[in-house]
Amino acid sequence: MSKKVVTLGEIMLRLSTPGFERFVQADSFDVTYGGGEANVAVALSNYGLDGYFVSKVPDNAIGQSAINHLRRYGVNTDFVARGGDRLGIYFLETGASMRASQVIYDRAGAAIAEVDASEFDFDKILDGADWFHTTGITPALSDKAAALTEAALKAAKAKGITTSIDLNYRKKLWSKEKAREVMTELCKYVDVCIGNEEDAETTLGFKAADTDITKGELNLDGYKDVIRQMKEKFNFKYIASSLRESYSASDNGWSALVSDGTEFYHTRKYDVRIVDRVGSGDSFASGLIYGLVTGMSMADAAEFGVAASALKHTIPGDLNHATLSDVKTLMKGDASGRVQR
Repeated sequence: MSKKVVTLGEIMLRLSTPGFERFVQADSFDVTYGGGEANVAVALSNYGLDGYFVSKVPDNAIGQSAINHLRRYGVNTDFVARGGDRLGIYFLETGASMRASQVIYDRAGAAIAEVDASEFDFDKILDGADWFHTTGITPALSDKAAALTEAALKAAKAKGITTSIDLNYRKKLWSKEKAREVMTELCKYVDVCIGNEEDAETTLGFKAADTDITKGELNLDGYKDVIRQMKEKFNFKYIASSLRESYSASDNGWSALVSDGTEFYHTRKYDVRIVDRVGSGDSFASGLIYGLVTGMSMADAAEFGVAASALKHTIPGDLNHATLSDVKTLMKGDASGRVQR
């Protein structure tokens, strides 16, 4: 029997420059759609689960296009509300080598930011669900969106559904102080917390000692200390930190550390040549969720998530189109990239 996973968040229109062009060079944009929780729903549907996406989009052709984009990958959109003035947009310029990628947001006044929790019947939405997932991006959009996120988490917990949150701090959306205030409250209703070293510090105030992400250096002992603090404060069932070693905008080291608060597991590290890193954290989250909700051990779920995310770095767009077979092959050690005939 397939597992039902419900995600809540914003879907956006993505306009990216062709290839590696800068904004000032571009005469056109490539169009796609994406967003943290929507990306997770697509990946889980791709792996054969029942992925549901809950949101609000404008009742116009652009809103419908976003919904159609999710439906083509098997995501259930029955609980996407219609209304509001606009769909959020983000512009992406893909970096290379020592030139970083750039993101410009145009999302103020998006439908999901003006939403009211009363527009959603979470008792019905969560009926039969095995897992509920959201991110720190959604509550950052507005106080109304934060209230919606809290209502959904409380409803899921009341039903005994496993809940997860990807901390996903976005400095262009809110301050560290506001993030810590809101996220500290939301994490009271979370079973599985996912985030990288920056997110743990900015959203919850926990810092890994002796770590400088700009140098591409990691200190696992520092992260373990942070995880212990998080476990003590929130009693999460699992805590997972993706570990990115940024050698350049083109080449990264990618692994993860996952813990139940007592045991720690550090995954295999992949050296990835980046095609598109947007959505890579979402692909890790979806892989970890897939592993845990289907009964994998903590270690195997982490390895599945890291392998899935390593593959996502090679795929253009927000979505991870890697198949179960692709991920399992990589998990077994075949990273040769040989042509499949």
